[in-house]
Amino acid sequence: MTIEYNIPTCLTLLRIALIPLLAVVFYLPWEYTNVACTFIFFLAGVSDWLDGYLARKMQLETPFGAFLDPVADKVMVAFVLVLIVQQQASPYLAVPAAIIIGREITIASLREWMAEIGQRAKVKVSDLGKWKTASQMLAIGLLLYREDLLGVPVNAIGYGLLYIAAALTLWSMISYLNAALKAMAEK
Repeated sequence: MTIEYNIPTCLTLLRIALIPLLAVVFYLPWEYTNVACTFIFFLAGVSDWLDGYLARKMQLETPFGAFLDPVADKVMVAFVLVLIVQQQASPYLAVPAAIIIGREITIASLREWMAEIGQRAKVKVSDLGKWKTASQMLAIGLLLYREDLLGVPVNAIGYGLLYIAAALTLWSMISYLNAALKAMAEK
């Protein structure tokens, strides 16, 4: 298999390259690290949307890109959640973060297994999964920023959205598992 380095794939690789950059910036002893980390995370989110859009619009979808894109997303989310939990050590943050990370590993494994048995389409991304991702990304961005902004309790809103994301995470995981069970029963 040859790897095609088209624009969408390069954007996905950029997203992966942003992970160590975010780590370095996160630990800098600088007053604006939260702003810089939030910007880097926002840039990663925009690159995620843009690579998918361009791949479909320009018909540049490749097997490598289809593999790499969700890996980049899951690594970024898991990594940043671990940073946030380490920084704001609390079971109230660790539990939803663990749910989200656990779900990502479970569903990635399920999709791989379903692909092996020729049933990958049964566990493709759903609208519920897109809502989960949107609430998760917004929550993480707010938790990275964490300071009140114009009297708005950014960190508290981030916590609330993280709980919404964790609930949607469980709901979407159950939906994917049910779809997989139905597909296996049909075989």
